[in-house]
Amino acid sequence: MRLAKNKLLLSVTAIAVLGIVATTIFVFSNSESGECILDSDCVSASCCHATSCVPKAEAPDCSTVFCTQECVQGTLDCGQAECKCVRGECVIEQETEL
Repeated sequence: MRLAKNKLLLSVTAIAVLGIVATTIFVFSNSESGECILDSDCVSASCCHATSCVPKAEAPDCSTVFCTQECVQGTLDCGQAECKCVRGECVIEQETEL
């Protein structure tokens, strides 16, 4: 009886590990450029009126930059668009037009 429980536990553990490995391989194989995995891995490429997105590691230093409060059409301004991770690449995805 004890041997059967140990075999069952070993089998369940092996299946769990294989599931984790398969999921990891799937995520990374679907990341063509490897820039990102999640939308939160992407940020605007410029400090003001950004028209593109980059991985967080390439984010500009905006600590000394002051931007206008203008909502420029075709940018990330005022919630018109968002940075998204699409097939491993940071892209801008338009939400609305002003």
